[in-house]
Amino acid sequence: MDPCSFDHPCPTVEDAIEAKAFIDLYEAAHGRLRGKEQFECVPINGGCTISLPRAPAIGLNRILGLTTSEDLDEAYDWMKKRPGNRFLQLNVDAASNELRHWIQSKGLLPYGPGWAKLRQTTDTVSLPSPSAVKTRKVRLDEAEVFGAMMCAGFGFPESLTVLWAAIVGRDGWSCFYALDGETPVGTGAMFASGSYAWLGGGTTVPSFRNRGAQKALIQARLQEGADHGVSTFVVETEVPSAEKPNISNSNLEKMGFVHIYNRSNFRL
Repeated sequence: MDPCSFDHPCPTVEDAIEAKAFIDLYEAAHGRLRGKEQFECVPINGGCTISLPRAPAIGLNRILGLTTSEDLDEAYDWMKKRPGNRFLQLNVDAASNELRHWIQSKGLLPYGPGWAKLRQTTDTVSLPSPSAVKTRKVRLDEAEVFGAMMCAGFGFPESLTVLWAAIVGRDGWSCFYALDGETPVGTGAMFASGSYAWLGGGTTVPSFRNRGAQKALIQARLQEGADHGVSTFVVETEVPSAEKPNISNSNLEKMGFVHIYNRSNFRL
């Protein structure tokens, strides 16, 4: 991975921690997944390009955090050889003319509503009061159950259970359950590095939705991060609109997160 420089600027710190989380997810899981899954990831100058063809999610089949046409050429050439869905994520509003020209030269068009990036800092926002929904950390012997819940929540095939199970108990990761009594009904994960943390993996079983599980999981991760020196938390949701409100986005804003920019998704 090239060092950041004037000619190769780094991604935003908010994109960088997200890319670092997915690179670490790859390092944790790729050796455990069967070869037919074809899980691969290439770090590039603070960003990455990642591909897991059988995963339906954009997040595992995309180019993220790249800021020059040279880096995009490298990622594009690699990604075009991969099967399955393939996307580029980019904050077009902040993109240089060089990057805008590169997108036009490839004939790429925006796909879907894009993703909103949100941020909370512990020095400006107080942690919320305790939630009525209880949470706890996932135990190491529950890794497979956690992975299966994540796959069910995101519509992944069961064969990818090990993908999420691999981060339970791993350095840098904190995995949580929301509980109904003693029964897990929701999941949430956090990857922390230094003073930054990325939040993801938020799912709730259908019968327990709209009862506060995700707010409780957000709170649990904020508290965990703050207790371990994290001062800035970032997360992404689908961009909300008047025609299609986003409950996850609304929950995050209620918990003190602030929208900072949008990224467009381009299908390759």
